[in-house]
Amino acid sequence: MLLSSLPFLSTSTFSAAQQAGGTEKEGNQMTQEACPHRSNVQSSDKPHVYKVGIHGWRKRCLYFFVLLLMFLILINLALTVWILKVMKFTIDGMGNLRITEKGLKLEGDSEFLQPLYAKEIQSKPGRPLFLQSSRNISVNVVNSNKQLLTQLVTGSSGFRAQGRTFEVKSTSGNLLFSADEQEVVVGAERLRVTGAEGAVFSKSVETPHVRAEPFKELRLESPTRSLLMEAPKGVEIQAEAGDIRAICRNELRLESKDGEIALDAQWIRLLRLPEGKASGGSSSSGTRQTVYEVCVCPNGRLFLSQAGTGSTCQINNNVCL
Repeated sequence: MLLSSLPFLSTSTFSAAQQAGGTEKEGNQMTQEACPHRSNVQSSDKPHVYKVGIHGWRKRCLYFFVLLLMFLILINLALTVWILKVMKFTIDGMGNLRITEKGLKLEGDSEFLQPLYAKEIQSKPGRPLFLQSSRNISVNVVNSNKQLLTQLVTGSSGFRAQGRTFEVKSTSGNLLFSADEQEVVVGAERLRVTGAEGAVFSKSVETPHVRAEPFKELRLESPTRSLLMEAPKGVEIQAEAGDIRAICRNELRLESKDGEIALDAQWIRLLRLPEGKASGGSSSSGTRQTVYEVCVCPNGRLFLSQAGTGSTCQINNNVCL
């Protein structure tokens, strides 16, 4: 039946199988003849059953570690979800940080613990931009070699700016204040100093006009040194609705080298002039005169002398001595 069902097997193949089977049987018979005691032992023992897998305490430890790993995975997953919820992670960003087409958008208060590098920082339309620091805020401008060009620092000690020039302009673009190494320019129409001590200049001041506020007095004062006013075409001191006073401790000198000094007023008062006394060889009138004349000494001093029918300056000239 087997041969009929397998017609493709040849006679030579079948004979080779028979020869191989005969050879195996002969080998087994020779082994049993050589070791007759081995066949007796195997025939007397029962067949052994070998268990495949992990059993006993090893199996319990494996289950324990698997359960522990699953527990840690669940805790990790729960913490991850909690962090995502607390930090407000979304597709657009994290927390107050939103990623837009124009850049990053921060809503609310934000704190930066490291330097911030940005091309432009601006607030929402109609909202102010507020920068706060517990120590100071520094804005630096550097070149490609990391050399400092301009620096703006505001802190507890004050406000400091460093650069080549400093300019303040109005909304219309007019220059209000400018400072550099050469000069300081005030472009406003009026410079007002509201301090009680006024303005102090250690060097010279060059200005075409010095004027006080309406109904206020103007004082030019030098407490410990001299006060010098000089102009190539003259100095004009004018008070349209008040008085002019020049007070000094030692000498007040009005000097004109090429021109004259004109005192043009309705009244000219010379207070506290010394009164000259007549010399020993001259005689004075018995009655005291109440009219005096002003005399000038060769050194320029002025004094009063009792008026007479003629000039009495030569008689009362002891002031000039």
